[in-house]
Amino acid sequence: MILTGNEIAREVSLRRIKISGFNPARLSTNSYDLSLGSTLLKYTEDVLDPRVENSYSTFQIEPDGYRMRKNDFLLAESREYVGSDHYVPIIHAKSGTARLGLFVHVTADLIDIGSYGKITFQLYSTLPVMLRPDWLIAQVSFWVPKGDIELYDGKYNGSEGPVASRAYLGK
Repeated sequence: MILTGNEIAREVSLRRIKISGFNPARLSTNSYDLSLGSTLLKYTEDVLDPRVENSYSTFQIEPDGYRMRKNDFLLAESREYVGSDHYVPIIHAKSGTARLGLFVHVTADLIDIGSYGKITFQLYSTLPVMLRPDWLIAQVSFWVPKGDIELYDGKYNGSEGPVASRAYLGK
């Protein structure tokens, strides 16, 4: 079961959902809009290996934006910190973002219960597109779990910016 926008607002007020800088104007019928932060991460390896920590560089989006090239892949951050001990957050592109040919997640859209931090967007561009800080680029919906809840305490919890793959650390 998915929460409605009104229910998201209620759960934020009860502190069962945490969204930093919560703004009710960003609620839709069943999600909350997330904005693009200013830090981007780009891998610098020719071939990425899940068994090792891969090299990357991070940089800030300039005030006039960053031109993302066609078929480029970057990791980016949400401006907001998001999490819940009661609901499963799922990340989706906003329709306007998708219609510009930009994926905000390649495959990993699920945020574990108990995970808190900035969302790492997995940006893949099918067309050249300008990235601008504070762009309402994505949305998060909250889903009711069924069964006993075990809170996440893993390698991505507490993310402060775009986080590179930590697959080399195992589960």
